[in-house]
Parts: sequence; structure tokens; C-alpha cells
Amino acid sequence: MITNTKGILAKSEPPVSLKQHIDECLSVYKSLKKAFGRLPLNNSAHFWELVRLGIIFHDLGKSHTGFQRMLEGNPRYWCHQRHELFSTPFIDRLVLPEEDKLLIKLIVAGHHKDFSFLFDHIQHGYKTGEDIFSLTEDGKLDWEEETRKIDDRFIQSFLKEYHVLLKPSPLTLPMQLVKDYTRKPVNTTNVNFRELLLAAGALKQCDHLASGGIFKVNVLEDKHFNFLYETKWAAYFHQQKASETNGNIVLTAPTGSGKTEASLMWLHKQLKENDQGRTFYILPFTASINAMFERLDAKMRGNNEIVGVVHGKLSEYIESRFGEEEYSWQNEKLKHELKDSFRALVPPLKVATPFQLLKSIFGIKGFEKGIFEMSGGYFIFDEIHAYDPEVSAQIKVLIEFATRFLNVNVCLMTATLPSFLKKEFAEAIGKYTEISADEQLYHSFIRHRIKVAEGLLSDHIAYIQQRLDSGDKILVVSNTVKQAQAIYNQLESSNKVLLHGAFNGVDRNKKESELKSDTIKLLIGTQAIEVSLDIDYDVIFTEPAPLDALLQRFGRVNRHRTKGQYRPPCDCIVFSERNEVDKYIYRNEEVIVRTLETLREMESQSSGVVDEINLQGYIDKVYPEWSVKDKEDFDRIYTHLKADVMENLAPFIYDPHREEEFEKQFDGVKVLPLRLADEYQELMSKNLFIKAEALKVSISKQRFISLLKKGDIQRDIAAYKHGKKDEIKEQSFYVVGRKYDSELGLQVDVAENKVNHTFL
Repeated sequence: MITNTKGILAKSEPPVSLKQHIDECLSVYKSLKKAFGRLPLNNSAHFWELVRLGIIFHDLGKSHTGFQRMLEGNPRYWCHQRHELFSTPFIDRLVLPEEDKLLIKLIVAGHHKDFSFLFDHIQHGYKTGEDIFSLTEDGKLDWEEETRKIDDRFIQSFLKEYHVLLKPSPLTLPMQLVKDYTRKPVNTTNVNFRELLLAAGALKQCDHLASGGIFKVNVLEDKHFNFLYETKWAAYFHQQKASETNGNIVLTAPTGSGKTEASLMWLHKQLKENDQGRTFYILPFTASINAMFERLDAKMRGNNEIVGVVHGKLSEYIESRFGEEEYSWQNEKLKHELKDSFRALVPPLKVATPFQLLKSIFGIKGFEKGIFEMSGGYFIFDEIHAYDPEVSAQIKVLIEFATRFLNVNVCLMTATLPSFLKKEFAEAIGKYTEISADEQLYHSFIRHRIKVAEGLLSDHIAYIQQRLDSGDKILVVSNTVKQAQAIYNQLESSNKVLLHGAFNGVDRNKKESELKSDTIKLLIGTQAIEVSLDIDYDVIFTEPAPLDALLQRFGRVNRHRTKGQYRPPCDCIVFSERNEVDKYIYRNEEVIVRTLETLREMESQSSGVVDEINLQGYIDKVYPEWSVKDKEDFDRIYTHLKADVMENLAPFIYDPHREEEFEKQFDGVKVLPLRLADEYQELMSKNLFIKAEALKVSISKQRFISLLKKGDIQRDIAAYKHGKKDEIKEQSFYVVGRKYDSELGLQVDVAENKVNHTFL
């Protein structure tokens, strides 16, 4: 008979008692209550009490003697059963209203596996009395016999420590609960949808954070915003207005006019007027996310982790930022933990891609945690113009769902956004305040002089070299990697950098660091430079692109204005002729034609000097309305996803097809350049997984298939011992037989010598 509550284990490596684990979960729970002050609930105190009971009950099933013996190293006593199914029946013995007990039972039963899995598990694992022929019951477990392996007196004693009393009643197999919910899950049409969804997310967060050794989440305080008010310059009008506005806003202001600061002033106001909620600063591209994280982290950090970063290339970024010294296996493990903490709830402000939020409304496994984290929070969308129609449609659904169901406040920011697209987002937000920079500021932002040059950019290398030799700091932007590589080889400078999407993580992060130095005189790049890189050049030469993309490119020229200080406008030279392959990058020929017409109109006025107050008008000329195809794509995705969210999004119900649908939109496939294969194998053998992964390059699925058909991509296998264990594991990966170097990146048209490496 078990009388010592500390004798029951919840985990074995290292040993953690059930009592310790529950207490640690409750520590997280107390922290969450403070950090989530504005959850969309009618009775917050009642909600949190149900979550508390869920935490206390969620692992009671681990007291089963078979589970305990498994933790002691004797797995034959535990028949792959689910401990949460043994935890759930105890909740029926609480003296509570049935609807409260139902919610607690659901979140406890579903805190690890979805209900379809649980249904199959019960059907195939236990005698349910539902089989037509008794013969089919052979080999199944008897529920009553299994429940006798749980010491009821231990449970009673354990719960008394949490001031929970149980009434006597039998422990019933939760078959009916699982069956009923599987057949009729709680979706958005149910009045209990929000409470169940948030309770599920809260319990999972408490369990996972406590298991990861994280017992407290941080919150934003007034001191974290002090840097906003320490400048010697007075705030711009749009910044002041944002700092005074409570509720949703749409903010329009020139590039480089302090929109980020304005959004944080708005955030500060929300926290003071409303309550705590997690903040997501949402950007479209990895490079801009890394740069924004470093910027905010430096300003707001203090002694605690305040700013986090979440995107698909997080591992590579962490390696570049914290990987200067040689790491042992233990330190590599610490970096994995750091990655998890960035992703977890600890930082109250996270810089992220929209996909990190979108995957929750797609209902991908574990989405309840993501929904909980968003609830009562604040979304800041920067560069909202930068998405294609399909992603824009998904973002509209996300904003609608977040504002309607999750009590989220939204700040949309842009320098230039077509009016028709602004209308779509405004509809999603609902009630909002529109904030624009004042005319005086717009008129003071005289930074660029437009010049439309005839011919191809590649035909004017000599002139670009001449400008470079005269001392200008030059930015050259092409539309393809291959063209950028060719131009880089043709232009001569001792301080030049090439930046595009065909570098691996190691080299890309090095180049982004190099660009922080004023010594770089020549940058050649692709669309990768359109993002929020904090760079400033004297002149740009660029191939033709849509006007909104060009304006982002221009934003890297004459960027660092100082208030009150005049700097003559800098040349923005756009070549009018397109390469044949450009048509696959920007498929809408009409947009390019209207862009060039608009640029020539701008050039004819005021000698090409751009008055930024007129940019919205120019954008609306290029984008007067959706193109037929873009509108069809937008409407199709919006209608389908919205219906799916409203009808099918339900806690504990996961559909693998929805996960496939979400993953389909990511075009990249990671491949390892052949020359790095030996280095990759060596890093894997040392368990340096992040460093190994950072050697890979992302290529499009279309190019991957093409190279695969030609035999230039092969599958290989890396074998390694995992950590300090003797167990040998294998990791498959793709090797591409194309030349790669740290200066030019992957050269898809140049075959690599295969002498030193043999494909398996």
C-alpha cells in the first residue's frame, strides 16, 4: 500500500515525483494567471479554477502500478496504455456541476492525444462489451482489473494535499466520453467553444512548460518601454497619436519614420488601459525578423527574457548568434532548450512570421497551445503589404478569428498598401482608428530621385562600376539568384557582399552581420534585400519589379535621415527591360507595365524627386483593383479557410489533411551541397545537429524535382550516437551535386566534382 505521495513518479529521467510535477505545473499556472489578464471569458475566476483542477487530476493515472514499474525499467507491466484514461474517471467523483466535470474530463483526457486516437486505443485495447462476438475480446485488457492497480487510498491522500475531496463511485472506462466527443466535437458554433479551447491550451502549456523546467513566464512592464521616451527629439504626430489610442489601429507612415516605435507606443497604451496579453510582432521574412529581434532585444531586454523570435530558420539563427565557441554535447542541449524557450511562452513579445500563428487556425496538432497564447493578446503586423493574395487571405481569416473569438487587438502598419487590400484587412479588424503621418513629415521625406533607364541592367555594368569607383555606396538588385551571382562576379570592389536565398544558414547569417558594418561599399542582392535590413546606400540600380517591391528596395537608399538635417535625394535607377526568366518571378505583366508608366510619370515631375505624400496615389494607379486571377485566389482561400475554421476547428481533433494543406504552401526543400557532405557527417557524429542543419540550402520544390530527375540529387544517411547513449541513430538527408561556396552560394547550373564523395 502506498502512503507516501512522494513515492509515486511522474517521470523517470531524471526522477520527478507526481507531487513535484503537479506543484511545478501549478507554479506555471499562477504565472499564467498574471500574464493572461484579458482572456475572452465571462467568468475568469471560474475558468482558472477548472484549469487548476485539470492540472491536479491530469496525471493521476500514472499511479497505476504498471506505469510505475515501467518508469523503474520494467516495461512489460505496462501494456502501452494511456495514463490520461486512468486519470479521467476520478473527475466524475468531484462534487461539481456536470458541465464543469465534462470540461475537466475533456482537457485531462485530451492533454496528450487526439480523441480519434483515444477512441481507437480503447476499441482495440479494452473489453468494451460492444463486440458482437466474445471471441474478438480475446487479448484485450479488462478495465476493472486494471483500475484495481491504482491505489484509491493513495489518490484520496494525494488530493487532500490540494484540498480536493472525492465522493465514492466506481471508475468507469471513459469510452462514452471519447465516443460522444469524437462524433460531435465542440466547434465555434458551441457556446462552450472558447472556454474548452482555452482550458485545453492552458493545461497543455502548464504541463509542457513545467516538464521543460520553466515555471514562470515574463510580462511587459513600464520599464521595458522607457527607451521610447528617452530620445531628445519630440515624437512625430503619428507616434503621439498611436500612444494615445486604445483599440485597433491602421497606421500609415513613410519608411524610416519610426513606425516600429509608434507600434510599441500603441502597445504600451493597450497594456496600461487593458491588461496583460502576449504580443506578436509579425513580419514576412526571416532576415527582417532576425534584425527586428536584435533591435528590440537590445532596447527592451533588462535582466529577463522579454523578446523572443519564432520562424522556420530559428535553429540556424541561434547557432549563428550563440555559436562562436566550441560546444560540448551538453551545451548543444542547452541551445535546444534555448530554442524551446524562444518558442514557449516565456517572452511576452515575440517577433514571428504569420505562419507561426496561422498554423494554429489550421488545427495542426497541439494548436490549442497556440490559440491560448494568442488569446487576449496584441498583434502588430509590419510590412502588411508584402504577402501574396493567398497568404493575405489567410491573414484576413486569422485577424477575423482573433478579434472575434480571442479578444485580440491589432495594429496594422504599412508605408504603402493598395486601397482595395487595405479595405479587406479593415473589414477583418472591425472597429479601428486610422492614423497617418502628417503632411509636414511626408513633405520632409525627400529622399529619392527616380530615373527610368532603357535596356537591361546587365548591359550597364560599366556605368555601375564607374559610380562605384567615384565613391558611391552602391546597391544592385536583380530578380534572380543567377543574375545576382553574375553581376557580383563582374563588379570589382574590395568591400562587396552578395545576398540572396541560395545561401545556407551559416553563410547567410555571416553576410547579414557584415552588412551592419559601414565598410561594405557594394551590395548585390535579390528580393532578399527588400525586407527590414537596417542598411543605407547612396544609389540603387534595379531590374523592373512591381511598384510596391521597388519602393521597398528604394527604402535601403538614403534611409538614415536625421531630423532637421538635409541630405540631397539619391538616385533610384530602374531599368525598363525584363529578362525572359523574370516573367516567372513576377507573372503579372500588366502590373510591371503600369509600374514603369507610373515611374516615368514620377520622373517627369520635379525632375524625378519623389514627394512621399503622393506614393499612395501612385500605388493605387498600379493596383487600382485586384487582378482577376489574384481576386480568384484570394476569395478561394478566404472562403475555404474561413469555413474550415468555423466548422471544423475543435479542441483535440486533428486532421492530417489540414496539416498537409498548411505545409503545401511552403515551397522550399532543404538540400545539402555536395562539398559540405563530409562536414555534415562529422557534425552529426558529434551531435551538433543545429550546426549540421545550418549547412543546408533551401531550393524550390520545382527545382528539386528537376534535379532529382537528372540524378543530381541523391538521398544519403548520417549515422550517429545520440548524446551519451550507445544507441546508433540514422538521419536521412538530400545531397545536391551542384557547386556551392560561401561567396556565391549555390550555383544550380554548375556541377560539383563527385570524386570525394559517394552517394549511398
